[in-house]
Amino acid sequence: MLFQTAKQPTELKITHLNKVKDQRKHQLLAEMGDKKSLKSSLKKMIVEKAKEAKAGKKAKADKRNVFVLDFHGDIKASHVHQLREEISVILATANKGDEVVIRLESGGGMVHAYGLAAAQLARIKDAGLTLTVCVDKIAASGGYMMACVADRILAAPFAVVGSIGVVAQVPNFHELLEKHDIDVDVFTAGKYKRTVTMFGKNSPEDKEKFQQELEETHQLFQDFVTKYRPQLDLNQVATGEHWYGEDALKLNLVDELATSDSYLMTLMAEQQVYALHTRTKPTLAEKLGFAHAAQVMVNTAIDKLPDALLKLENSKLPMVKK
Repeated sequence: MLFQTAKQPTELKITHLNKVKDQRKHQLLAEMGDKKSLKSSLKKMIVEKAKEAKAGKKAKADKRNVFVLDFHGDIKASHVHQLREEISVILATANKGDEVVIRLESGGGMVHAYGLAAAQLARIKDAGLTLTVCVDKIAASGGYMMACVADRILAAPFAVVGSIGVVAQVPNFHELLEKHDIDVDVFTAGKYKRTVTMFGKNSPEDKEKFQQELEETHQLFQDFVTKYRPQLDLNQVATGEHWYGEDALKLNLVDELATSDSYLMTLMAEQQVYALHTRTKPTLAEKLGFAHAAQVMVNTAIDKLPDALLKLENSKLPMVKK
């Protein structure tokens, strides 16, 4: 890959979807015993290939290519590392006029992580390629930040779209610690280096500053959306609410109601469609299952954390009198 690091080597798999579609069609016809349709389909495919060979390079150059990428986002947008590699490969290969289709699924997450993911998609448009985002299930918050970069957004009728808002929640254990005579000292240099904290007492000034930072982030989000979709009425859609596909279309959050499958089938009738998939190569520990075992232990500990905190709340710790 272009920009992989030695510590995280990746490998790229490319699938020619037109060929996969034809192979599966012929396989099904063979299983059905429909020899006539199978023969006709194979003859048509041979004729088309002969025409392409006769037309030569010119006909091939006139055809647009379509590249399909998948992005399944978690709270940290972890897949952005693969996304940037896939986009770099496409930009090094594609011609102007080619199209990139992103099958996007994400409920959002960290601002800086999804900001980087959206910036990666912007590289596609800057290179003069057409960018289409398909949302089959959900593209909300940071997911919609990515989607709005596209020239067109397609959504399934019940896909969740929108949530142009910012949220942050911080648990505070100050009263619990104070009850058991446990002090927490926070040392900072800079007036606003630390505002709200999990273990110290949060003053009204701290909370006000934190809220101000959220409002500023929300404004940046709105400005970003406006840049790519100026037709939106932000007073109506930048409330943090989400909508299903039908209503999202009425609000101009999406441009068309369609599944990614139907859109790709339409493209394959005229264009050559290639799906790219990058994955990080598994380490020796992962191959042996050690990493999975460690993750199970961590998940178990996290599941037990609420019970442990409840026991701490109800227990009577020994007191040392002065």
